[in-house]
This record gives sequence, C-alpha cells and structure tokens, in this order.
Amino acid sequence: MSTEIRANTVLPAHREPITLHTADGLELIGELSLPESGTPRATLVCLHPLPTHRGMMDSHVIRKAAWRLPALADIAVLRFNTRGTASEAGRSQGEFDNAVGERFDVAAALEYADFHDLPNIWLLGWSFGTDLALMHGCDPVVRGAVLLSPPLRFTQPEHLRNWAESGRPVHCFVPEFDDYLRPEEARTRFAAIPQAEVVPFAGAKHLWVGRAEDVLDALVARVAPEVPTPLPRTWDGPSETRQVTIVDS
Repeated sequence: MSTEIRANTVLPAHREPITLHTADGLELIGELSLPESGTPRATLVCLHPLPTHRGMMDSHVIRKAAWRLPALADIAVLRFNTRGTASEAGRSQGEFDNAVGERFDVAAALEYADFHDLPNIWLLGWSFGTDLALMHGCDPVVRGAVLLSPPLRFTQPEHLRNWAESGRPVHCFVPEFDDYLRPEEARTRFAAIPQAEVVPFAGAKHLWVGRAEDVLDALVARVAPEVPTPLPRTWDGPSETRQVTIVDS
C-alpha cells in the first residue's frame, strides 16, 4: 500500500548519532543517515541557517533531506549543529562566532566524511550555511556546493575567488521573493564565480515554506543526476511519522 510522503514522514535508512571533534577542542552534535543497502551515490554535508534565528540541524529542508534522500535517491546525509547551536538531538559545545570559529566546524564535518570514506561529497548550505560553505568549504574533498537562499552576508570577494579558481560547481537556489538576495542581484554577485549556476524559484521565499519537495528535486538533479526526478511523492514500504521539537539556541 502506498503512503503519501508528508512533512513528518521518515523513510528507512541507517541513522546514527555522531560527534564531530573540532581542531579547537569542541564536540558538535550530529547525525549520519545512510541508505539501507549499497554505497551512497553522493553525500550531503549540511550547513544550517543562522542559529540566532532558530537555524539548526532540524531546519525543515535539511531534516527532510535526511529523512527522505537515503531511501529515495541513495544519498547519504550528514547534518550537525554548529558551535553553540541546539536541537532536539542536543547542544553543540562552544558559542556562535559569526562565521569565524565555524571554520573549524566545517572542517570537522568534512574530515569526518572523508575519514569514513563517504563518496562524492557535496556541501548543502542554507542561508548562514551558504556563507560557511563559501568561506570555509572550498576543500579538496568537496565535489561542489548547493546554496539555498544565499545572503552573501559574511562572504568576502576572496572567498568567491577561491571557488572560481577551484572550478568546482556552485548551484545557487534563489527564491523569487527572498528577504536578502533575489535572482537578478544574485546573478550579478555570483558572476565572480564563472561556473556558478543561479536557479530562480518562482514564488518562493527565504524559508522555503511549502517548497521543500521542489528544492529536493533540484538538489538531487545536480548531485546525483542519474536519479530520476521529480522524486516519488508516495512510498511503498515501511515508514514512520515523527514530530520534532524545535529548540531555541
């Protein structure tokens, strides 16, 4: 019997809590979600929105990626709370550092993915997480980056130059009605990265309310193009429904 995949549907995967260890001595709360069988086609290392505005590893697009993509697209999803950030899974050590100390957090996540031989590593950043990806994520182990609602708030020209010189793909998903950076300006700002793709999402806003399915379809099309999209909206097999408690950092 087919079950509709709804906001709180959790599809099968191997999920385990993980602890990331930063070079400056902090422990970060996280989770790794893997397909139930076989090698993942790709790996997403997720960087969440601004924790001072309730961003965390449970922010809805990231949570839905972890709950759906291992089953629907054979994609591994590593999500975690940056320093000082809390979610239902717990609070990471340290304090929010305005994208400076967070460089150690990004490095710890990439080190974990690389050490555990997770394949085809992509960064998935959302809002503040896009700044972390652009500032600190241009690493040899990274295949490319997908940026949701990039505000370019902390990112400096030298960070864009690093990505331009790397040649790694950068896909920018920009809502038509974003609060910070809309498609036309995004094309101008991201012209500094010749290989960057700016993808406008008609009718969407910064928080992607009601648009998670569209985001996941576009994401999978870029990191695992061999997977047919749009992804299924129903599931034949076991699943569960989970409510998430939203925790303030």
